[in-house]
Amino acid sequence: MSPSFLDRESTIAPPGYNRFLFPPAALAVHLCIGQAYAFSTFNLPLTKLLGITQSTPSDWKLTDVGWTFSIAIVLLGLSAAVFGSWVERVGPRKSMFAAALCFGGGFIVSAVGIHFHQIWLLYLGYGVLGGCGLGIGYISPVSTLIKWFPDRPGMATGMAIMGFGGGGLIAAPLSILLMEHFKSPKSTGVLETFVTMGVIYFMFMMIGVLAARVPAADWKPAGWIESAHRKRMVTNANVTVDMAWRAPQFWLLWGVLCMNVTAGIGVLGQASPMIQEIFSGKVTPSAAAGFVGLLSLFNMGGRFIWASASDYIGRRYTYMVFFLLGIVLYSLVPWFGHLGSVPLFVAAFTVILSMYGGGFATIPAYLRDMFGTMNVGAIHGRLLTAWSVAGVLGPVLVNYIRQFQIDHGVPKAQAYSITMYIMCALLLVGFLCNFAMSPVNEKFHYRAPSPVPAT
Repeated sequence: MSPSFLDRESTIAPPGYNRFLFPPAALAVHLCIGQAYAFSTFNLPLTKLLGITQSTPSDWKLTDVGWTFSIAIVLLGLSAAVFGSWVERVGPRKSMFAAALCFGGGFIVSAVGIHFHQIWLLYLGYGVLGGCGLGIGYISPVSTLIKWFPDRPGMATGMAIMGFGGGGLIAAPLSILLMEHFKSPKSTGVLETFVTMGVIYFMFMMIGVLAARVPAADWKPAGWIESAHRKRMVTNANVTVDMAWRAPQFWLLWGVLCMNVTAGIGVLGQASPMIQEIFSGKVTPSAAAGFVGLLSLFNMGGRFIWASASDYIGRRYTYMVFFLLGIVLYSLVPWFGHLGSVPLFVAAFTVILSMYGGGFATIPAYLRDMFGTMNVGAIHGRLLTAWSVAGVLGPVLVNYIRQFQIDHGVPKAQAYSITMYIMCALLLVGFLCNFAMSPVNEKFHYRAPSPVPAT
């Protein structure tokens, strides 16, 4: 494989290329990096590496292992922000290849850390290196998808980002299956599983690398007239990544994404114990696991359905629905718990998680509407720092407020009520940010340099 094979120029699609061949390439990458949602399957086995069947005083503590996922999510946002311009410049093939190396290599480095029982290598491998793979892999196809589907940007990004939401549904059973296969009296099977998954994910992501194509500069969908599809909140202009950073619309969208993700990710991480504690004696651990799986399905499906719907009703109105309906549902959750109605409780959170996933898939198209297509991938990368903040803020709010209330005598079944009302407040902030959105001022628009007159 020559270096030129990875260059952007080598990926320009020939005339007649079917644009629907690119979304599966993006999906191949997102299904792999979506494994992050299933990392918790390794938490308990990683605390028994020495004791095998139970933890020993020398084993890693669960709280220490838990930092691995947090580091990975923080690095996801930071790497997307730092490497966003590079991804835009080199194109999807080279950036997807870099993501495959980082994500697959992160598993291998972590396996070395497991072998030598050095937790800093676990942090470095899955947390730092794998987190960079998450960030670069997440944004790699976004700009290209929007260029291939200027007529349906929401649907296009929804198809790929749906894979990130569904990656955990594949990774969780795969992880358990591999650990059971490799388990022995001397091993929990985690080390061998990490090596195997590192290789599998690298190879599968390479399918996306090989299939990556970008449209020619003058390409347009057959019969599509750009001006006929413009709406008030969809710009004809372009904004560079450095100018977008200065525009108030960027920070309003940062707040929109951060509030939407914070409200969903905290619940997603605590879903199983939450439903068991609120409905103590009525929901078994296996039923709670089914609840988590159902949330994952709605998280995944919402990414495609809501993002596709946004092509028709507009991005701003889509987020209006997210925030207003979210406020109503979160405010009703404590009442559903008080009624003891498991079906109503489950229904509320399935809709909430569909909007959580829909928020991720709709935001790239929202950015395209506001800032144009020229640097949308790099701008999206910087915006994902909101995910890094929400990835810490959401679980902290849910877990620490719950523990504070329990420590002060509140029954576990009622320990989530205040948290639900706090989520309503966060969604209200997000609603106000979205309500304040307006077209980007012309002073931020990109203007091509004037040609130098011939002498």
